[in-house]
Amino acid sequence: MLMLVVIIQSINIFHLPRRGLEVIGSRAMLSYQEPLYRPPSEGNNLILQATLGCSNNRCTFCTMYRSKRFQIRPLDALLEEVDHAAVLWPDARRIFVADGDALVMPMDHWRPLLERLAQRFPRLQRVSCYARPGNLLKKTLGELAELRTLKLSLLYYGIESGYDPLLAIIEKGEGCDRMCEGLLKAAEAGLKVSATVVLGLGGTGLWKAHIDGTIELIHRVPLHYLSTLQLMMDPSLESHFIGRFPGGFQFQDDNAILDEQHRLLAGIIQPPRPIIFRSNHASNALALAGNLPRDQQRLLGEIDAARGDGEGVRPFWMRGL
Repeated sequence: MLMLVVIIQSINIFHLPRRGLEVIGSRAMLSYQEPLYRPPSEGNNLILQATLGCSNNRCTFCTMYRSKRFQIRPLDALLEEVDHAAVLWPDARRIFVADGDALVMPMDHWRPLLERLAQRFPRLQRVSCYARPGNLLKKTLGELAELRTLKLSLLYYGIESGYDPLLAIIEKGEGCDRMCEGLLKAAEAGLKVSATVVLGLGGTGLWKAHIDGTIELIHRVPLHYLSTLQLMMDPSLESHFIGRFPGGFQFQDDNAILDEQHRLLAGIIQPPRPIIFRSNHASNALALAGNLPRDQQRLLGEIDAARGDGEGVRPFWMRGL
């Protein structure tokens, strides 16, 4: 019998909405392979696990899927779970397709999956998923546009940094030019992109180059959403991660992280389109929310207040991945 799994991953907690839990009874239940991650903004939405793990799984700072062997789940099993999910939550409006880079699935998986979702969820408004740079580049413009017509409308995309030497150090797999190529293609296809940047990723030695390169990249592509994470690392990765830095690596403290956040937001002056900015992930020292560039001065003021007397800084015990 398929089992419902409730997974706690700090802010990445997944749960079925209360309405789903009330109708489970003897009906079929969803199955998830742990750990299951999702963006904070998908917390109240239905999650469908179409892939397991991450097809790259090499980023030196990330442990999210190290315990999994990457695979694309069989289409028949996936469509059956869509039917189960429709029984549990028939009025779902937003669906997140997991795991780490579900965009890697071929069109002969995506097309029937999205068609079945549209059939079984009549109130469906949006489907979203994580996207790696390499997998976004492999999809043609026509394929991305087709996915958009089938309601896959939002991609969560880890920029991490806009500084090419740092991207090579962390083994991201693509440089800035290639990331921009993919992001521009996504925009042309009508897909919205929610991008993330990792504060602290360059340590004390590369932080300015990291932030300045990131600002430059942000000015090259039309992002709808931008959020920051703060570097937090499983101790099992530290030795390899630090060893990749030719000049050594020292972690940034909170004051230095706030300097990075201030430099980033101060530098975003003329993005191609207005950006909804958030630093609400639990790893961040300071939670911020606003639109760029409209709210730039207010956000910078909030950072200045935090640098001055610690106003709004999240206690360490409240932080997590």
